[in-house]
Amino acid sequence: MAHFHVLSGASDTLDRPAIRTITIADLFDVLRRGAADFWEKPSHYVMLTLIYPIVGIALAVWMNGYYTWPMLYPLVGGFALLGPFAAIGLYEISRRRELGEDTSWKHAFEVLRSPAIGSIAAIAVLLFAIFTLWLTAAQALYESLFGSAPPMALGGLINQVLTQPGGMTLLIVGNLIGLLFAVVTLCMTVIAFPLLLDRDVGAYMAVETSFRAVMRNPIPMLAWGVIVAVGLFVGSIPVFVGLAVVIPIFGHATWHLYRKLVV
Repeated sequence: MAHFHVLSGASDTLDRPAIRTITIADLFDVLRRGAADFWEKPSHYVMLTLIYPIVGIALAVWMNGYYTWPMLYPLVGGFALLGPFAAIGLYEISRRRELGEDTSWKHAFEVLRSPAIGSIAAIAVLLFAIFTLWLTAAQALYESLFGSAPPMALGGLINQVLTQPGGMTLLIVGNLIGLLFAVVTLCMTVIAFPLLLDRDVGAYMAVETSFRAVMRNPIPMLAWGVIVAVGLFVGSIPVFVGLAVVIPIFGHATWHLYRKLVV
């Protein structure tokens, strides 16, 4: 039975994992390892992550039906904020492969029986709160510039952004706000979920360790954030279908990034 010691973990004292220093070259190594995990049984992983392009397409259809096109970009961009939690099953597959255990897709759901499931759920709720704040900020920015009556078609939104005075402000300020949310999420969760799968250290220490990993390796970690952002953007271009390959590779790579960062 799982122990729901959410904040402090299984130990009576806080287990503070030690952090290593890594380089940019290590990022390419973890990507190579992530791709190797994916290609070992790609059909299983594509099945597990097919929900991502489906959700992306559903979001686009929803925007078209309810005339809320201004929220499409924030939704797609904010979707990446939930990625660290959404890929948790992939961390488990990579963990099992590293140990030489069975890596069939059904094991991705064994995270539900993890002793740290309470801590995992707590950080997941925190991520959803950040996602909600991002959408709220994006909506408030749009309405402050263009009012509360959105265009009824995507072409209208594009014309609005490119030709009206507030368009450039929306692009610049909106992306800066999104960048702020992305950096906060990176600092809080870059290795939090893999750490919890490996060691039941509690939600507080998982987040704290992620912060320390970023602070000790600011350039590689920011580069990792850029690599993930670019990869997700490229994967989203062909009607989100590319995410079925991009996301699992990044998910597996994140496990290997955790193994390089934490002693």
